[in-house]
Amino acid sequence: MEFDPTRDYPLGARRPELVTTPSGLHQSDVTLESLRAGALDPDDIRATAETIRRQAAVALAAGRAQLAENLMRAAELAVVPSATVLDVYTALRPRRSTARELQDLAARLEHEYAAPRTAAFVREALEAYEQRGLLAADERSAAQI
Repeated sequence: MEFDPTRDYPLGARRPELVTTPSGLHQSDVTLESLRAGALDPDDIRATAETIRRQAAVALAAGRAQLAENLMRAAELAVVPSATVLDVYTALRPRRSTARELQDLAARLEHEYAAPRTAAFVREALEAYEQRGLLAADERSAAQI
């Protein structure tokens, strides 16, 4: 049976076989007992890119395009190492990054992690930060400081 975003939401209740962890465990295997027994590792608590893409399809079918776009970026980030996701979060804080650093980060996301939506988001942030004077101090003109 194929996934139908208009009929299969919520996934965990209606199509639990489609919800798995990155290591392949089914949703029903992720329990407090499994955690206490040491049978889970931290990645078993994370959603897979495919599950998040299905959630995006549900959002789009419900007419929530912006939420769907956010979920598609989340799906891209599901396979990015946690440390890199934290680096992205930190880099996007106002006055933390130069234009060059944000350009390099976007290129890395796009080419190393196949995350074009997230790379575009970083480039949009770069444009907004340039316009509002929110880049790191060595990138701003004296008039912006």
